[in-house]
Amino acid sequence: MNDGRGAAHGAGAGSGRVLVALIVGQLGMHSTMAGLRMAAPLQALGQGYSAWSVGLLLALFAAAPVLTALQAGRLADRLGYHRPVVLSVAMTVAGAALAVASTWFQGQLQFALLCGAALATGAGTNTGMLTIQRTAGQAARDSTERVRIFSWLGVAPSFSNVIGPVAAGFMIDAFGFRAAYVLLLLLPLATLVSARQVPPQPGRPPQATDATRRAWDLLQAPGFRRLLIINWLLSMCWDVHIFAVPVLGHERGFSAGTIGLILGTFTLAVTLVRLLIPALAHRLDERQVLRWAMVATGGVFVLYPLAPNPWLMAACAALLGVALGSVQPMVMSMLHRLTPDQRHGEALALRSMAINASSTAMPLVFGATGTLVGAAVLFWAVGAAVAGGAALVRRLGGDGPADAE
Repeated sequence: MNDGRGAAHGAGAGSGRVLVALIVGQLGMHSTMAGLRMAAPLQALGQGYSAWSVGLLLALFAAAPVLTALQAGRLADRLGYHRPVVLSVAMTVAGAALAVASTWFQGQLQFALLCGAALATGAGTNTGMLTIQRTAGQAARDSTERVRIFSWLGVAPSFSNVIGPVAAGFMIDAFGFRAAYVLLLLLPLATLVSARQVPPQPGRPPQATDATRRAWDLLQAPGFRRLLIINWLLSMCWDVHIFAVPVLGHERGFSAGTIGLILGTFTLAVTLVRLLIPALAHRLDERQVLRWAMVATGGVFVLYPLAPNPWLMAACAALLGVALGSVQPMVMSMLHRLTPDQRHGEALALRSMAINASSTAMPLVFGATGTLVGAAVLFWAVGAAVAGGAALVRRLGGDGPADAE
């Protein structure tokens, strides 16, 4: 098997310029998507479109990866890093270009162009993310180094969610939507520049089993299906928190600024714990961290609705950020260990599909449930589910990947 791992190792990918290049690569594309995800709804609302239309527009950013992730993962397995990244940048830039074009039109054509921008940017960013994650995981020499690498990579989305929306917001205020979209169009060029620091990866030649192999066969790999369920439960907790905290805060009469600070405390805690993990990676066991995170998340979800003031809610947000922020590096490390090297792209794609499908559908479920029983019961129900799911961690196993050819 020749997947380019040797080349990555030779460049010191685990701790050096290649890792920085991968982080910058993710920042470039994700910042564009985050900026568009903020600016496009504002433009639509300014043109008189309904909240339902804006919800549809936002859903398209997550729907595109569900439809394209599997092919993107296989592309990364087959071609390595550079060609899929160039394709990712092209799709992301094309999405921003459609947004630029929308500023010259009105009515349904403008909204259609914004929808096309959401689809292209969502697909492009997700394709790039899968390629970067696959390359990063295969660059690691052992599980400890994988945890370190994915902790650093996990910081990129946090910064992207600041860089993209803030830059777009200032440009909209100063020069309008067209200038903001042009700026966002340029950000993925940083991904192309940083790609020069990533050593070439030989593509995997076509195999006779490719035509008959199904991605779903990976679910038979020992522990992989349980890992996806665990990841889905914990990902659902992110969505619940983003949905329920504003509802709970509104019920208690908190200002928008106060609710924003509570959510900001959560994001800050996620970022800080991911910056801390690389220094502690050699002392961390992936399964123990996942088990602790699930139990802690369940406990915080029990306490959240009982917090009587914003200060205690912010404390709950910080604890939740530490718990959920520690999850992604462990999940990604275990995913690479539980699945065959030559199919890491497909495995990452299945994870991406599950998370994005959940992020598209679950807010609708949360909305209906929250309306019927209230935000507190929603917190408690999901908390019980994720804490109960901790039992799955014990059954993940510690062996290497199955030979799921």
